[in-house]
Amino acid sequence: MAISGLKGRNLLSLRDFSGAEIQELLEKAEDLKSRAAQGQYVPALSGKNIALIFLKPSCRTRVSFVVASTQSGAHPEIFNREDIRFGIKESVRDIARVFGRVFDGVMFRGFEHATVAEFAQYAGVPVWNGLCDSYHPTQVLADLLTLRENFDDITGLPLTYVGDGRNNMAITLTVAAAKLGLDLRILAPEALQPDPDLIAEILDERESDQARVSVTTSAAEALAGSACVYGDVWVSMGEEDQTQERIDLLRDLKVTSELMDLTGRKDTIYLHCLPAFHLLDTETAIAHPDIREVDDEVFEGAQSRVFDQSENRMHTAKALMQLTIAG
Repeated sequence: MAISGLKGRNLLSLRDFSGAEIQELLEKAEDLKSRAAQGQYVPALSGKNIALIFLKPSCRTRVSFVVASTQSGAHPEIFNREDIRFGIKESVRDIARVFGRVFDGVMFRGFEHATVAEFAQYAGVPVWNGLCDSYHPTQVLADLLTLRENFDDITGLPLTYVGDGRNNMAITLTVAAAKLGLDLRILAPEALQPDPDLIAEILDERESDQARVSVTTSAAEALAGSACVYGDVWVSMGEEDQTQERIDLLRDLKVTSELMDLTGRKDTIYLHCLPAFHLLDTETAIAHPDIREVDDEVFEGAQSRVFDQSENRMHTAKALMQLTIAG
C-alpha cells in the first residue's frame, strides 16, 4: 500500500488519520519491527531532534519514544512538567513556536486536549499526542499492531473493553473501530458508560460498514465470541480521590479466567495498556486490595499479550515519527 502523504502531519487523535493511513502506518511498523529483529535499523531521522514533553509522567511512552528516536537516528530530549510551566510564566503558543524552531517533531503528553491542539497549531512541526484526557492514539496504534499480529485481518474483529467506558482508552478504541471496522463492545456499569452523543459522533465518521460499537452492563453479551478482552485501571491518574467509588462500581468486572471463558473462544487474547494492578505488590494495591482489575492468572497466562503490546508502543512510535517527519 502506497504512503498517502503523512509527512508534516500531526497525530492528536486517530480521528486525524484515515483508516487507510492507519493501516499504512501499521504496515510500516511491522516492517521496522521485522528489520529490528534482524539487527537492521532504518536511520530515516538521522540528524533530527525530537522533543518529548511530559506534563504527565510515563513509563511506556517515555521508553518507547526514546528508543524509537535513537533507533531512527534522531536525538531525543526530555522535558518534564517542572521544565516547562505552561500558562504560568509563558503561553502555550509561545513555547510551541520556540520548540518548532529547534525541533523536528514533538511528542506531547499532558492533560486537556485543547492544550496539545494549541501547541500543534503553533509549533509548525509534527506533534504527536502521547496521551491527554480525551485520547490516547499512540497507545491504540500499538494495540492495533498487536491485534494484527494475532489475527491478521482485523476488520470485523470483536473486541471487548472492560472498565471505565468514559476514559481516553475506551474513546480512542471507539475511533479505531470506526476507522478500521472493529466490533467494539464496551462493558461498563451505567455510571461509567461513555456519552452516547460522542459515540454517535465518532461513528458518523465510520469508514467501514463493519464498524460496530455497543455499550452494555452484561458481561455475557459483551464477551460472547470476543477475540480480545481489553483491560485498564479503574482509577486513572489524577482521580485517586475516587478510588473506593470506582472499586465499588467495577469490582464485579474484574477480569478472571471465568470471565475470559465467556468468550467461548480458545484463541481470545488479553490486552492491557498498563500499568496494571494484578498483584498486591505496589503501595496502591496494598492500600486498596480490591483495586486489582485483573487476576494475575490472566495477566501472566497464555492468553496475555500485554508485553507484546507494550513493546509495540516502540515500533509504532518509530513508524509514526519516520512517516510524519521524513515521509
